[in-house]
Amino acid sequence: MRRRGGYEEGFLTRFGIGLDLPSKRKNVLRIWIHAVSLGEMLAIEPMLMALARDPRNEIFLTTTTSTGFAEAKKRYSETLIGLAYFPLDFWPFSRIVWKKVMPDLAICAETEIWPEHLRQADRRGVPLILVNARLSDRSFRYAAKFARFTQKELACITEVLAGSRRDKDRFQALGVKENRILVTGNLKVDIDIQPILDSHAKTALKKELGLENGFILLGSGTWLAEERMLLKAFKRLRSDFPDSRLLIVPRHVERRDEIARFLSTDAEGLSIHFKKKGEPPKPVDILVADTNGELRILAQLADVAFIGKSLPPEDEGQTPIEACVLGIPTLFGPGMKNFPGIIDQLLRYRAAIQVSDEEEAITEILRLSRNPEVREEMSKAGLRWHKASRGAVEATLERIEPYLPRI
Repeated sequence: MRRRGGYEEGFLTRFGIGLDLPSKRKNVLRIWIHAVSLGEMLAIEPMLMALARDPRNEIFLTTTTSTGFAEAKKRYSETLIGLAYFPLDFWPFSRIVWKKVMPDLAICAETEIWPEHLRQADRRGVPLILVNARLSDRSFRYAAKFARFTQKELACITEVLAGSRRDKDRFQALGVKENRILVTGNLKVDIDIQPILDSHAKTALKKELGLENGFILLGSGTWLAEERMLLKAFKRLRSDFPDSRLLIVPRHVERRDEIARFLSTDAEGLSIHFKKKGEPPKPVDILVADTNGELRILAQLADVAFIGKSLPPEDEGQTPIEACVLGIPTLFGPGMKNFPGIIDQLLRYRAAIQVSDEEEAITEILRLSRNPEVREEMSKAGLRWHKASRGAVEATLERIEPYLPRI
């Protein structure tokens, strides 16, 4: 928390202190939704807004990270009856918050399986639904290692709405009965990115950011080793396209000092600007987007995107969904464990390219930069994949509806 910063606002709500909610209204159902961080906060938006549009529902939202809290405050403040940090998962704190919220339905996103939270729902007879449910390799191994404990906690979940067949099989292997699991698809695929920039808006934004109109290579959710790779690719790219630019959107914005140190030595002779410092005074060679919640806008400026946390030693991967939904030719390394089903689909549609190592990543970036017709085909493939893969929000809402009894 100290390293990432931004936790001061609302910090005491983690202990159940200072949580101020309106009294429950007659014939209005209170829904408590929990989404851990920025990615999940964006993924639940269509579901949350659909539930909130019904005047018979009111939404209380919790999150864990400061970035998730900031994004929720920006997006949903006028929609919610309350926003807070999720309470520490110990009996006194969880009980205090449950007693104040008094939800009629609890919804958790993805892997948010907190034992005391589940027990509170079970004790109070409140249905708890896990939406967009997934288990990474690491989470599955950990849960299987403590199978007796895990089964007891998972028994408190009313229904698991899995993101993929693979996730369904894993929950079932951990003891969740098959009749309580349904594959509804990945909510993140159902995103509707707004605003979509037209050519004039893109040109204006590029000028504002100092990127001008050359070829733009994007590093999305990157870590240091991947940023080093991108810089190597960019230097070689410059020999073919002198007006090209490198746009880095790091995984954690608090890494800006680390990135600055690396660029100060390895990018000598290139102009560098960090977005948090404001508008650059002149065109730049490298822009580091050290701000939160802007990837969907900035990605629209890219000609090719590399997805981070996917080259060794990293192995979990960041989301490739936004880039492919926007029709941006996309590359990633072998480590994409967090998105197995989606990766298979993207490769099958030829909307993305998977590389084995740094050298192959650089080779593919250069190949794509020199072949606009290949980039165009990948762009169209990404749009086809998105159109064919939607439907998770509708399926999820359909399963939630029976848990919203109307008086």
